[in-house]
Amino acid sequence: MATYNRLPVTFDRGEGVRLWDTNGKRYLDALSGIAVCGLGHAHPAVRDALCEQAGRLIHTSNLYGVAEQERLGALLTEQAGMDRVFFANSGAEANEAAIKLARLHAHRRGIDNPAILVAENSFHGRTLATLSATGNRKVQAGFEPLVQGFVRVPYDDLDAIETAAANRPNIVAILIEPIQGEGGIRLPSDDYLVRLRELCDRSGWLLMLDEIQTGMGRTGRLFAFRHAGIRPDVVTLAKGLGNGMPIGACLARGAAAEVFSPGSHGSTFGGNPLACRVGRAVLETLIDENLTENAAVQGAYLLDALRAALGETRGVVDIRGRGLMVGIELDRPCGALVGQALDAGLLINVTAERVIRLLPPLIIDRAQVDELVGALTGLIQGFLGDA
Repeated sequence: MATYNRLPVTFDRGEGVRLWDTNGKRYLDALSGIAVCGLGHAHPAVRDALCEQAGRLIHTSNLYGVAEQERLGALLTEQAGMDRVFFANSGAEANEAAIKLARLHAHRRGIDNPAILVAENSFHGRTLATLSATGNRKVQAGFEPLVQGFVRVPYDDLDAIETAAANRPNIVAILIEPIQGEGGIRLPSDDYLVRLRELCDRSGWLLMLDEIQTGMGRTGRLFAFRHAGIRPDVVTLAKGLGNGMPIGACLARGAAAEVFSPGSHGSTFGGNPLACRVGRAVLETLIDENLTENAAVQGAYLLDALRAALGETRGVVDIRGRGLMVGIELDRPCGALVGQALDAGLLINVTAERVIRLLPPLIIDRAQVDELVGALTGLIQGFLGDA
């Protein structure tokens, strides 16, 4: 079906931060499959886990015990400071699980028409419920009627949340991105998550963080909520958890971890042996190779280098980010840069029309960062000069 406006390239193989197309042309991947391939391409740990597990056992179903699911679940909850996890196949499914969890939690507390507070310019997925939670009319258009039960407020606006709380006694949870990815790499105030945690504690709400793009080391910590020194009640993951193997996870702690019971939620493929074996290999590699620290170091270097190269360039509005999640905002739509970068052997992305989004693999080194900055600087300056 015609659901993708694809670029004129097909990739044949990859290694580390590099990709080669079917004509043999080499590219620097500064997108990682949209924050997915944190370990880069063809990483030995992922390859070996796939091959070993595929030769042993791929699928049985959740009617039975799944040893690899239990191993990954134990490691993931330990690292996140959570109690339980539900495994799905994607970020949208992980967020669906969080939405269902919040509603069931509310109904058990006697709240018949629960509402979840969400943010403008957010992105939580393309299923009907996650689409309804998303704060972007472009992706919602044509799919009405949307799912009810969401209250939308501006991102990084505590006063708006306080007003909503005063007027909507049926709010039971907040679903928020620690950094908005699709919304343009928008970072909130330093105390935003801390104050959300305080508000949720005071109001009896669940704090649910969508870490599908920010999680798994992307921001220089294994989970972005670590920067704020808080713990959510629910956190959702996907993308970087499988390094390309489809897997999602909804983690919960405390009362939220006890909401689901047999029959209240499920998945045919979610948490199967193959996906969980790869997820465990990815998580162990992130820890063993200290790649979250590399993301922090190289990300800071990338931001400094971009600001030095482009900070005085007319037409560059802002350069922002955390770890290896970086946005360069221009004063005009810049989607044309994606194709120009492709021609130059560089993979980037533009989101929110005017923000160049960089999500390179967490294994990137300083020389590769220099290569990225050099290539991108020339492209942006040329684009702004010609526009």
